[in-house]
Amino acid sequence: MKKILMVAAGVCGLFGLGYVAGVSAAPKPHIYELRTYTTPDGKLEDLKARFKNHTLRIFEKHGMKNVIYTVPTDAPASQNTLIYLLQHDSKEAAIKNWDAFRNDPEWVKARAESEKNGKIVDKAVGVYLEPVDFSPMK
Repeated sequence: MKKILMVAAGVCGLFGLGYVAGVSAAPKPHIYELRTYTTPDGKLEDLKARFKNHTLRIFEKHGMKNVIYTVPTDAPASQNTLIYLLQHDSKEAAIKNWDAFRNDPEWVKARAESEKNGKIVDKAVGVYLEPVDFSPMK
């Protein structure tokens, strides 16, 4: 009898865990944002310096995780293009993160200082990305 009760308790425990696991919401994958910046001639190093010295830290302050920063290997894009990837908790969070970032006095000052000799970004393009179920990076 004792053995049957132990088995019954174990089965109930397993079903209970399965029930809890089934009811609890699976964590939603992060959203990524791929951004490409094109600079005027001769301004790529100025843009890279602004990111290195200010932007990355301010992004993190506002909930944006820096994933990777790259430049193309082939000219002419290698001379005027910065491509990077950010991670956000969700698209809604990304929008809030960007609003907070744009209004951050530290960012406003860093941007103005970096552009005292002219603008350093001609074009900025961003696209939000959601990992597919088989993506190793989820």
